[in-house]
Amino acid sequence: MKTIAISGYKAHELGIFDQKHKGIYYIKKAIETRIRPLIDEGLEWVIISGQLGVELWAAEVIFQLKQEFPQLQLAILTPFLNQEERWQDATKTYYQEIINQADFVDSITKRPYDNPLQLKQKNEFIIAKADGLMLLYDEEKPGSPTYYLEVAKKRQMHDEFQVIFITPTDLDLLVQEEQYNQFESEGDS
Repeated sequence: MKTIAISGYKAHELGIFDQKHKGIYYIKKAIETRIRPLIDEGLEWVIISGQLGVELWAAEVIFQLKQEFPQLQLAILTPFLNQEERWQDATKTYYQEIINQADFVDSITKRPYDNPLQLKQKNEFIIAKADGLMLLYDEEKPGSPTYYLEVAKKRQMHDEFQVIFITPTDLDLLVQEEQYNQFESEGDS
């Protein structure tokens, strides 16, 4: 797999309204854990659409991994021009920092938002460009990632297309492992 798209819930869908939320650490750790073996297998590009939440946290993970794996590249393919236009200033600044570090940035539709179809086109375009999809997703809690998953499942019908899930159970296990390791290290001192 040379190219993977990463997506998942928007921050507000996860009940995260602050960049200091402790859950972000575990989400980023889960993404890193899943991505490392893919890099070893030849992953070169990660594609996101620049959506707030899982996608921008994934970008942060990629930037960290680039220090160790300089060949890894990040593409941000936004659904439309100026997607951050109505965001709060702090969020716009954070988004701009991510955009500035990306290896490739473009908009799929070369115009500002005017139609929900632009979001559907974004999903279809990115899934067509990628060899796989990594998705933070809970089947019990449908939300924005459902649309990506539907397009990925259609592609799987006629193509070899891998979908890698990060589930709430995966995150719970990470939290438990971290707590156990912390407990163990405190016991050693």
